[in-house]
Amino acid sequence: MILTSHPFGSDIDKQQLLSLFTPLTYWEDRFRELIKLANHLPSLADELKCPDNEVSHCENRVWLGYQSLENGKLHFYADSEGRIVKGLLAVLLTEIEGKTANELVNIQLTDIFQQLGIWQHLSHSRQNGLNAVMNKVIDIANRLV
Repeated sequence: MILTSHPFGSDIDKQQLLSLFTPLTYWEDRFRELIKLANHLPSLADELKCPDNEVSHCENRVWLGYQSLENGKLHFYADSEGRIVKGLLAVLLTEIEGKTANELVNIQLTDIFQQLGIWQHLSHSRQNGLNAVMNKVIDIANRLV
């Protein structure tokens, strides 16, 4: 049984994100789309906003958790108090959802943000926070390999 579901990585995939973001020429439009994506990411139940799932070094509070599924794939869930950060989490979930630990250790997680034209417009502190979240994903994958 999946603890919490979301459309990222299944109903909303990487190709859809690329189609959505590629035509946008202004960073303000990209941030507006991030906020729209955040609206599709359900808030986590309070019991999933536990210290084990909280990610340090983020401007806003961020939680990232996972479940190992019977087929060897991983289901990730995430939430944040900040709308833009929540949109960034939605993009990340699109990239990591349903992958195995072996697949995750071989992915360059910043690539999707660069391809969407988001990374270069993030403040240094947001990049650091996003790096902390991505490092937690890689730590989880490395523990499971």
